[in-house]
Amino acid sequence: MAALSATRCYRGVQQVLAHLLPATLFGRLAALLFVAVLSSHALAITLLFELRPEPGPGAPGRPPLHVAHPGHPPPPGWSAPPPHPGKPPEPPGRGFPAGLLLDVGVRLAALMAAAWVGARWLSQPLHHLAAAARDLGQDIHRPPLPEVGPLECREASRVFNQMQARICQQLQERDRFVAAVSHDLRTPLTRLRLRAECLGDDAQRRLLSRDIAEMDAMIAATLDHLGGGAQAEPWVLVDVQALIESLADDQQACGHTVTVQGKAVPLRVQASALRRCMDNLVGNAIRYGGSAQIVLHDTVTALTIEVRDHGPGLPDTELERVLAPFYRVETSRNRHTGGVGLGLAIANDIVQRHRGMLELRNAEGGGLLARVELPRSGA
Repeated sequence: MAALSATRCYRGVQQVLAHLLPATLFGRLAALLFVAVLSSHALAITLLFELRPEPGPGAPGRPPLHVAHPGHPPPPGWSAPPPHPGKPPEPPGRGFPAGLLLDVGVRLAALMAAAWVGARWLSQPLHHLAAAARDLGQDIHRPPLPEVGPLECREASRVFNQMQARICQQLQERDRFVAAVSHDLRTPLTRLRLRAECLGDDAQRRLLSRDIAEMDAMIAATLDHLGGGAQAEPWVLVDVQALIESLADDQQACGHTVTVQGKAVPLRVQASALRRCMDNLVGNAIRYGGSAQIVLHDTVTALTIEVRDHGPGLPDTELERVLAPFYRVETSRNRHTGGVGLGLAIANDIVQRHRGMLELRNAEGGGLLARVELPRSGA
């Protein structure tokens, strides 16, 4: 009960202060500086009065100061003070009062403390806004940002929430568009495939069927790329090593040479997305190199998956460009081997969704090496 009462009292004080404080960031900063200067002056004056030296009760009295005037003799018992041997008289105005040093020190200390507290107090809503902007890139459906703080911060939070709502609405419209296009494009392809089966010429039927299959694959890859970023797949703890070995077994069943080396402990990932990423990388290695070597490197901080082929590799200037959507190297534009130009782009998007990094480089001895690094703290 006591803790609950203290919590309610603290919240009540916060509400009262929220009503008394100025609404704008400038007003709060001005009020803070005003209070700091006022309190520093009051504290300095109080210390000056408290630390002022006072004569003790037994202190001997000082003889009265006599100023000699012409024609007026000094009073009885007065004698001029003897000069101090070896010390010249101190010129006037040379001494620096200790009270002034104390006053300046107290003022500076109060102003520095107020500036430090004020900077942390006023920058806290901005830190919350920056953190929300970073999290938005990973989870577009994150909870809205609380609209608290000064007037400027509340306005920025309101605009940020409106931007997030508009992005979510655009993603929903894109999903509907992708579904409609998928249906509208695949319907005529199905009719073409049925009509191709009715052709009497076997050679023409094979050529037409191959063209239809190629168009179907291009449409499927494009629509998957457009709709892949908006799919909300849950994050689960996955045995990545078993996933990679299962993918290798599927490729070996198709007659391809795929080897797996290394060990890896389970990692929290999006299982279907990660399998699709690795399938694209292994398929790319098989398409251009004829085989694929997968090596797992597991550490406390990250899991690294390397996929290497023994193909011709890529020019150094093309290693980053091939990660862009629909980009293909000039020598890979063959209709049977070049693909659509979305496999590496989709893999890169999935790795970035896991807060990881996909790097391509030419391996020693020839071939291309695709290196995927997935941080264990990314999810």
